[in-house]
Amino acid sequence: MAHYTIALTGGIASGKSEVERRFRALGVYVADADVAAREVVEPGTPGLAEVVEAFGPDVLGADGGMDRPAMRRRVFADATARLRLEAIIHPRVRAALRTACEAAPGSYAIAAIPLFAEAGRDAYAAWVDRVLVVDVPVELQLERLLRRDGIDETLAWRMIRAQATREQRLSVADDIITNDGPLDALDPAVATLHARYLALAHATPRPL
Repeated sequence: MAHYTIALTGGIASGKSEVERRFRALGVYVADADVAAREVVEPGTPGLAEVVEAFGPDVLGADGGMDRPAMRRRVFADATARLRLEAIIHPRVRAALRTACEAAPGSYAIAAIPLFAEAGRDAYAAWVDRVLVVDVPVELQLERLLRRDGIDETLAWRMIRAQATREQRLSVADDIITNDGPLDALDPAVATLHARYLALAHATPRPL
């Protein structure tokens, strides 16, 4: 069981998934907050029931699940709605990530948490040992988001500005990968960090 946990974070369209993929290829267990966020509001879950209670039945799609595109448009246009949704989902996601990481094989595990800086280190202090930030200039972040999601620039800026600023993310970082170049540049950066994390995990006593 892993006894050392790295939080992997970064702004939207920063390249977190590419970094995550490389750690997985090295055999590191990664618990993904985006996956957990979907699971905690699947049909039949208490999480989805609370979302419906807060926002009404029109948040549901034809399949009985949450209509994610419609909800995304709603919460990025209304800060109060976004905070209400986060208050329902985020505590459940944090609990799921902690359980998964503590049960993971290997010396250390990674929790991929896009909104780590927004919650603050205190929210994860009991089980996250180190924070890795994937950093990218905001202009490149916007360009990638427009290309990836096919959305208009107004919505893209709302999504970026709804998150922590670049400076706020960097302020919580123990380690930084700057992802403003070709993707193959990530390989040596991840390999170097993997060796560092193995050494840190081995030097950290296992809890009794």
